[in-house]
Amino acid sequence: MYRKVDDFVLDWKYESGATLKILRILTDDSLKQHVTPEGRTLGFLAWHLVLTLSEMGSKMGLQVTAPAEDSEPPKVAAEIASTYDISSKSVLGAVRRSWTDASLNDEIPMYGEMWKRGGGLSSLLLHQTHHRAQMTVLMRQAGLKVPGIYGPSREEWSQMGMPPHK
Repeated sequence: MYRKVDDFVLDWKYESGATLKILRILTDDSLKQHVTPEGRTLGFLAWHLVLTLSEMGSKMGLQVTAPAEDSEPPKVAAEIASTYDISSKSVLGAVRRSWTDASLNDEIPMYGEMWKRGGGLSSLLLHQTHHRAQMTVLMRQAGLKVPGIYGPSREEWSQMGMPPHK
């Protein structure tokens, strides 16, 4: 749970940058990639990350610039990435403008429970990380190179002339 706005800002800048790094690698064809015929596609997960910014943000009382929750995912990968970029910056601005360190302790109704705002921010960030990890599996299945987020990816180890970790 976040107790300081500046701590969230620092983490959000890195994590939203990492998500954007992933989104910018997607291709229009890769958006159709899924694990099973009835499973979520890479495009669905990418768009879900965009829509969650305003969905969770609004539940926390933030005004976030993002498409409506029921918006259909674009068929163009670059549109998803650019929309995410705008929306993730909007989250950052809304938190900075609207909340103080003290207000992160305020309780708000979230999904039938009472959460502290700082806990809501943690959940937003972790939700994004969870789906970003799912996306990397689908990216490999689609033949895309996965970038390193918390260290080098398999491909990046090879580029450094080192064997990938197993």
